[in-house]
Amino acid sequence: MDFGVVLQTDPPASAVVAGMKSAEDNGFAYGWTFDSAVLWQEPFVIYSQILANTTNLVVGPMVTNPSTRDWSVTASLFATLNDMFGNRTVCGIGRGDSARRVIGQPPASLATLGKAMTVIKELAEGREVEHHGTPVRIPWVRDGKLEIWMAAYGPKALKMVGEQADGFILQTADPDIARWTIGSVRDAATAAGRDPNAITMCVAAPAYVGTDLAHQRDQLRWFGGMVGNHVADLVARYGDSGVVPKALTDYIKGREGYDYSHHGKAGNRSTDFVPDEIVDRFCLTGPAQAHVDRLQELKEIGVDNFALYLMHDDKDKTLAAYGNEIITHV
Repeated sequence: MDFGVVLQTDPPASAVVAGMKSAEDNGFAYGWTFDSAVLWQEPFVIYSQILANTTNLVVGPMVTNPSTRDWSVTASLFATLNDMFGNRTVCGIGRGDSARRVIGQPPASLATLGKAMTVIKELAEGREVEHHGTPVRIPWVRDGKLEIWMAAYGPKALKMVGEQADGFILQTADPDIARWTIGSVRDAATAAGRDPNAITMCVAAPAYVGTDLAHQRDQLRWFGGMVGNHVADLVARYGDSGVVPKALTDYIKGREGYDYSHHGKAGNRSTDFVPDEIVDRFCLTGPAQAHVDRLQELKEIGVDNFALYLMHDDKDKTLAAYGNEIITHV
């Protein structure tokens, strides 16, 4: 299993760069950031500095979307970084949540996302593709390589991952949900004539190493609220029973709106509806051995990559614990 760390691009950018360098020093192979240009600083500018200050770290957004940049711009950003630093980027992408909603726009449709993934990958790898009805190719790309990892929860999105994406991003560490979603992706890949084992399965969730469970839960409760934004869309589309597991749908019944000014931050009052049980299921808490046990369970389900959201009040200790006690045991 590979490991990544997910940071927000809060100023100063130098702290983000230092955090990513520390992550690589602690054995992490991937460095991810949020991509929401109003709430945080522009990540692609910072990626250049991260890549310049690390040796092998692969960087990318968790996740970008098909609507806030033209697809040719997104492709060129990745291709430029890859040309400068040797194919060390990955494109995590979804329909869009905070980046879209804070500018008054809804998430993109799945149809738009599917087309965007094709155009971005083809252009970033130097091939010609039709874009806005015009044949387009980036002529300076040489030996470009860009994997597209798609974030998904619902049945139609999971099917698209299996049919099209290079990787799958599941933003929750709940084993039951991981088992259902990974199985759905694998089934879709097989039906499409693809090798399901060629799709990287990535679980992304907060982790906090320590013994004060009550404090850890309060620090990570924000994540249940963030996931709840996507679940609310699923419930609106599919209802709260049937095709989507109750493990995802039941807890959002007490949800009453969401304040994006506190998105992804401890103490977000919009997440008070999230019960302790959900925090324990969606996140990794407790001492180091508890993290090892959960990660081993996820690995047995088929998870290839764990991305650690590092947003709480004891980041350095958790990062060091992963480097010294957890990564080497998984």
